[in-house]
Amino acid sequence: MRPLPRGKNRLACLLCAGAVLAVLMGAGRVSGQSAFWQVPDTLNESRLRGVTAVGAVSLTGAFAGLNYLWYADHPRSSFHFFNDNADWLQMDKAGHVATAYQLSRIGFESVRWTGADRKRAALAGTGYSLLFLTGIEVLDGFSEAWGFSPGDAAANLAGAALFLGQEFAWEEQRIQLKFSYAPSGLAPYRPETLGGNDAERILKDYNGQTYWLSLNPGSFRPEDARILPWLNVAFGYGADGMLGGAENPEANAAGAQLPDLERYRSFYLSLDVDLTRIRTKSGFLNAFLGAFGFIKIPAPALEFSRGKLHWHPIFF
Repeated sequence: MRPLPRGKNRLACLLCAGAVLAVLMGAGRVSGQSAFWQVPDTLNESRLRGVTAVGAVSLTGAFAGLNYLWYADHPRSSFHFFNDNADWLQMDKAGHVATAYQLSRIGFESVRWTGADRKRAALAGTGYSLLFLTGIEVLDGFSEAWGFSPGDAAANLAGAALFLGQEFAWEEQRIQLKFSYAPSGLAPYRPETLGGNDAERILKDYNGQTYWLSLNPGSFRPEDARILPWLNVAFGYGADGMLGGAENPEANAAGAQLPDLERYRSFYLSLDVDLTRIRTKSGFLNAFLGAFGFIKIPAPALEFSRGKLHWHPIFF
């Protein structure tokens, strides 16, 4: 099995799981909804047992699957640490923050469906997120190819804390972490690392990824004074020119000479749409919007990189 850049296998799984769960949970927040998806006023013990069982089976299955399908193909070692903080201009760390945030949200929505109050559901969701992601880091720690990354663990904690802090402060997510991707054109130079097809490149090519902090200004005003309550301001981070982790290699796996590229960071200012704040009369449409709420909507953007400002009429 060809190794993925650190963290991308778990991000891929999470994005898929998040989309599926968001469809299910979104279906319960529309008029005429099935009673099955309604959040009860009091704790529903049977639902709680079901969610707990599904969570336990999911964790066990995920760790067993990763151990068998992923780590079994790489030499084992005694537990050790690995410092990868300089890799990929910290794009992988941004991915860990976003992953922990989204997994906390998914866990929260699941527990909230049982009728648990918001704060307890938020604690359970972030606990599930950190348990899952820390478990993967521990497995990394016993793999000779990697190691337990304190930087990854700190990024996981930051993402979970962003979700939990907002639930305790506001009982809503006024600041969301989102993801966008556009082909960078660099993957063909090192397809073994950056992806050999379009689907792989979305997950493996850090050059084409952007992570966004999407803030909803209207949520800081009284509800009756909000104008365009779904309109967000988004601050993005990306990087480019990367053909390797800490540095660019001179040749790829096929022995072909690679170009000498400048590695640089990019910062963005753009507009966004909070899809979770758009409500229609269509249950299907509401579920669809909720499922893809983690994706940054393409919009005009101002980029600052290499000491210059750049304008994008539409940025993906």
